[in-house]
Amino acid sequence: MTASTHDIEKAAGVLRAGGLVALPTETVYGLGANAEDPVAVARIFQTKGRPPSHPLIVHIADAEHLDDWVETVPAAARLLADHFWPGPMTLVLRRGRRVPLEATGGLETVAVRVPDHPVARALLTAFGGGITAPSANRFGSVSPTTADHVRAELGDAVDFVLDGGPCQVGVESTIVDVTNETPSILRPGGVTREDLEAVLGFPLAVPSTSRVRVPGQHPSHYAPRARVVLVEPEKVVTEAELAQELGHQVGVLLPPSFAGATVKAHALVALPGSMDAYARGLYGFLRELDERGCDLIVAALPVEEGLGLAIANRLLRAAGPRPPA
Repeated sequence: MTASTHDIEKAAGVLRAGGLVALPTETVYGLGANAEDPVAVARIFQTKGRPPSHPLIVHIADAEHLDDWVETVPAAARLLADHFWPGPMTLVLRRGRRVPLEATGGLETVAVRVPDHPVARALLTAFGGGITAPSANRFGSVSPTTADHVRAELGDAVDFVLDGGPCQVGVESTIVDVTNETPSILRPGGVTREDLEAVLGFPLAVPSTSRVRVPGQHPSHYAPRARVVLVEPEKVVTEAELAQELGHQVGVLLPPSFAGATVKAHALVALPGSMDAYARGLYGFLRELDERGCDLIVAALPVEEGLGLAIANRLLRAAGPRPPA
């Protein structure tokens, strides 16, 4: 925990005054505002360039406070909260009266979670309320996992940056819809499908689309400036070298199976062997290849199990439809 008590109290004061605070969580850095202040919440959308129909996550200090923010808490939601909070899991529930529609994208559902980061929880306790906090970056771009990432991208648009060191999970929270009798995963993330299923005792669907709009599921999201191309793992090297020969400045996310291989490309990131380390470093790897001047990134999807499902989801979104230049 690198932030001082003074910094935390200052950040809480900024939130009370209607300002924006970048805060660390175990997943990524968030751009926080008072969840009950519609004007402050609107500043988040303006600062990020985020569509106002795209809902935000309300962060709270403890699972015991959940009833204050939602209409009802089904048994499945209570069970998941007891097992995984604090932690990288978000629950979608019926909105309580404390939550303004500005924070939910006009929906009658709200996404809520308890972050597992000492600085975030200290801030929530000092502030004494809920904090809406999407990732602290421009809408659709790579999420920040250090305070320096936030400063580089948002600069003076943030009133205060609370530095809590590098994020330890590195990909956003898993979003679970518990508004229906059967829960489902709306966004894979830091809590794995397998762990959720072990607690609930039944399989969970991961629908590609949902009637509930949730954060991070825009067609193009988590995207670096360079175009991301996804190929089969065994084709990463040949596809990268072909693109380089065609005149691209190619960056490669090189799977561990190619460790030590010589690749004719502009820049290379050798991926770690563990999915935990891959998830923790993913956004940093994409930022590094951008900073090294790559215009195209070649990568392969990991096996979609454990954290590999969340990593695959982020790469697919990063490679998704891009707006015209």
